[in-house]
Amino acid sequence: MGITIVVCLFLLGYLLIATEHIIKLDKAASALLLGGLLWVGVVVLQDIIPTSGDETKEGVLHHLFEGHVSEIASILFFLLGAMTIVEIIDTHEGFKIITDRIHAKSKISLLWIISIVTFFLSAILDNLTTAIVMTMLIKKLLKNKDDQWLIGSFVVIAANSGGAWSPIGDVTTIMLWIGGQITSLHIIKEIFLPSVLSLAIPLAIMSYTFRGGQAFEMKGNNEAVMHPIKPEISRNVLILGVAALIFIPIFKSLTHLPPFMGIIIGLGVLWYYTDLVHKKQHFEVRQKYSISNIIRRVDTPSILFFLGILLAVAALQTLGVLSDLANWLSNSIGNIYIINVVIGLLSAIVDNVPLVAASIAMYPLETFPQDHDFWVFLAYCAGTGGSCLIIGSAAGVAIMGILKIDFIWYLKKISWLALAGYLGGALFHYLMIS
Repeated sequence: MGITIVVCLFLLGYLLIATEHIIKLDKAASALLLGGLLWVGVVVLQDIIPTSGDETKEGVLHHLFEGHVSEIASILFFLLGAMTIVEIIDTHEGFKIITDRIHAKSKISLLWIISIVTFFLSAILDNLTTAIVMTMLIKKLLKNKDDQWLIGSFVVIAANSGGAWSPIGDVTTIMLWIGGQITSLHIIKEIFLPSVLSLAIPLAIMSYTFRGGQAFEMKGNNEAVMHPIKPEISRNVLILGVAALIFIPIFKSLTHLPPFMGIIIGLGVLWYYTDLVHKKQHFEVRQKYSISNIIRRVDTPSILFFLGILLAVAALQTLGVLSDLANWLSNSIGNIYIINVVIGLLSAIVDNVPLVAASIAMYPLETFPQDHDFWVFLAYCAGTGGSCLIIGSAAGVAIMGILKIDFIWYLKKISWLALAGYLGGALFHYLMIS
């Protein structure tokens, strides 16, 4: 009964988040309230949490809570650092170097350019970092809100598709890679083409829709600037900022420290550089380009929204709801390909990380050895399935917060496109190995 109430509460909170623009209540408030209440539910239902040895229920619950908070804090620190770096580049007009070179004549060409860049960049960085960078670029490039939402939605699909075939492109592929379930070359070889299809199918459908050659309304670059920045400073800040982001997976591979440690080092270097280049300028200029001023522009409600969602999912994981769901899938369905497809669709509703973690716990390497198709297909499904709903992936949640994309709008306009790409890539992979 208690678990049922918790699940119903989660669904109610999810509904409030989805209908934000109808009920006029900020989704960040709903997410925070949901995360807090679900953990109260965990405390009330702590007797169902298993213990071992001399451990007490309170001790186990405290240990689990600290573990979840540690993981969530790592993600939030990473998000804060990445968003701050992007804001520094933006304030110093670094993105203008890129936007001035984009001369797409139609919606089709711009859509393909942004999507392809996002697809490959997310494999080198990761889908969350890439989503933040490309979304800020979109805000600088496009004037109309609906245009921003459309391109931003395809950034979600492209970032998740690009992250799925790279061992460092998504949190779930990193988990499988580090855990020994997959190897780098094998995942790239097996999943690259299905991932391409998962993006190409929605792009092809949208290209047919835009076959008339309409153009996006672009932002002009001739606004008056109070304190113009030197071009070489803009260029250097862009190079340092991008280098800091690219440095993250390298840093993680070398040190095995969490990714947020790499991003705070990059942020520190960029902070030093900007302070040095502006230290002899007038106070007004130093104030405008100071990090203490720039960081105020970071979208804090989006970070709080992220916090609430992750706490809510962690509560479901602690109570064993997600593990029970994974076990039910295994017992009821049996077929590993259908199970993975369903896991991918479920990852559009709840975070894919605990779903993959539950799968890893359920199936030891003795059952499915390294590079078994179960793990390979799981990487694809968990990585790309989250695109079916904007709230279904870290990249989607970040873009939803930054561009204020309406959940219902995405559901009506984009979800079916993402689903078509997801199923198309899954079918191609299945036929390829049959």
